[in-house]
Amino acid sequence: MSIFPVYVTVAYNTGPAERPTMTDPVLVGSGLCVTRRGTKILNGVSLTVGSDAAMLVQGPSGAGKSTLFNVLGLLEPPSSGRLEVAGRDASALSERQRASLRRTTLGFVFQDFQLIGDLTARENASLPQEHAGNRDPDWLDTLFERLGIAGLEHQYPATLSGGEKQRVAIARALANRPEIILADEPTGQLDPDTAESVLNLLFSMKESTETALVVISHDPQLAQRFDERLFIRGGTLVSDTASTPDASPSTETN
Repeated sequence: MSIFPVYVTVAYNTGPAERPTMTDPVLVGSGLCVTRRGTKILNGVSLTVGSDAAMLVQGPSGAGKSTLFNVLGLLEPPSSGRLEVAGRDASALSERQRASLRRTTLGFVFQDFQLIGDLTARENASLPQEHAGNRDPDWLDTLFERLGIAGLEHQYPATLSGGEKQRVAIARALANRPEIILADEPTGQLDPDTAESVLNLLFSMKESTETALVVISHDPQLAQRFDERLFIRGGTLVSDTASTPDASPSTETN
């Protein structure tokens, strides 16, 4: 992993944050632990994500990847450890402040798409803007055009293919121009050709929007696409090199 310079954590405020430079970390986890019913799901995970990073977190099913995704995405607080998002100490924020930071800084892509069935593709993609009270229809037009789904804006999820649904999900993730895209098994429900296409789009949009990309996946075939690769097993980070251990099944709770 790249080593980044120490920087100062700034106090949270409700106004728009100054976007970090290309050398600054946008996500820093230190000793992250999650314990549920006496079982440690994450055990002292530390990582640093630069503002121009493309990072892959790998591990077998049940290794703690989804829990790590939730913690990094401010969807679940860690039991202990420290998480900084865009220079802000997340543990010092109220739930309302965490939600605001999540809306403005993070974009999410999920394995099961999580599109709302009775909303059109465009309505689904615009939800982050609606929640933030920051409508930008021109940016949505740009996203749909770049993602090759400009003709599908008024279609409902039930009429879309898996690849089309994931493109809509990527548009939704980028709707508020986030600093970080977090993708949890984004190709898990796609056939190989569609998966490759979606991955190409993620990288293309990452570059064009200058957004950090963190992908969590158990698929070893993705490793060659990423500059930074971490491997997690049993809730513990066991490797941060290009050569990762064998992803054998784990019995840990995810």
